[in-house]
Amino acid sequence: MNKELITTLQNDFNAVSNILEGTEVEFWYARELQGMLGYQSWDKFTNVIEKAKVACKNSNIEVSDHFRHVGKMVTIGSGARREIKDIVLTRYACYLVAQNGDSKKEEIAFAQTYFAMQTRKQELLEQRMELEDRLKARAKLRESETELSKNIYERGVDNSGFARIRSKGDTALFGGHSTSDMKEKLVVSTHRPLADFLPTVTITAKNLATEITNHNVKKDNLYGERSITSEHIQNNESIRSLLADRGIKPEELPVAEDLKKLERKVKSDEKKLIKKSALPKK
Repeated sequence: MNKELITTLQNDFNAVSNILEGTEVEFWYARELQGMLGYQSWDKFTNVIEKAKVACKNSNIEVSDHFRHVGKMVTIGSGARREIKDIVLTRYACYLVAQNGDSKKEEIAFAQTYFAMQTRKQELLEQRMELEDRLKARAKLRESETELSKNIYERGVDNSGFARIRSKGDTALFGGHSTSDMKEKLVVSTHRPLADFLPTVTITAKNLATEITNHNVKKDNLYGERSITSEHIQNNESIRSLLADRGIKPEELPVAEDLKKLERKVKSDEKKLIKKSALPKK
């Protein structure tokens, strides 16, 4: 997402925020957020809100502290006024709505970061969006590697074989540097996954190579460690070649901040968000 779009969306979300009288609590009306989050249908948007309420309840948070149903007077085509149903959403409620929305929508991807942070500074929003992109890329890689492990287990490869296949894929991606070589180079503990310290572009590259391996293992019905290893090496070499064409050498990229620490920070921010954004009791 480019900076101009981030600025536009930031201004749009800022423009429809409200402050509860006599407090510092921010809130948004669901009707105003609906279109901004890319939903044309109120029914579809309320389905997302209901999922967000369930997430709130499952976190042992009082739903009414963050989702409050209200009536609002609006002017219709004839000039007459009538009451429609609306929902007051705290910043935390909006955050949960964004988390349960269609992440393929750019508006939702931005909202996940915007509502997670109690700041209006664009540079901090941009930094947080970069972090979220990296966390999502890491989650996708974890899923594709889990799928590969299951696929090849059914084709005669045990856990040790999976580790060897993955390591040889790394060696191909990193231009002859093994997983242990890269851990030493980036000063990563031998007990931690290398991917937790890689930048988003490298994590995405590893995931794409793994996804291709998953696809071809099933399509070509590959069996045994040797044939699957050959497939995985070829896919990582192809991805490396693509990166090299764009001037990127994965083994030369600097170490990224520990994702585990960043995930803990995200959870800490969420707890602060819950505490500060609740609506006062009626």
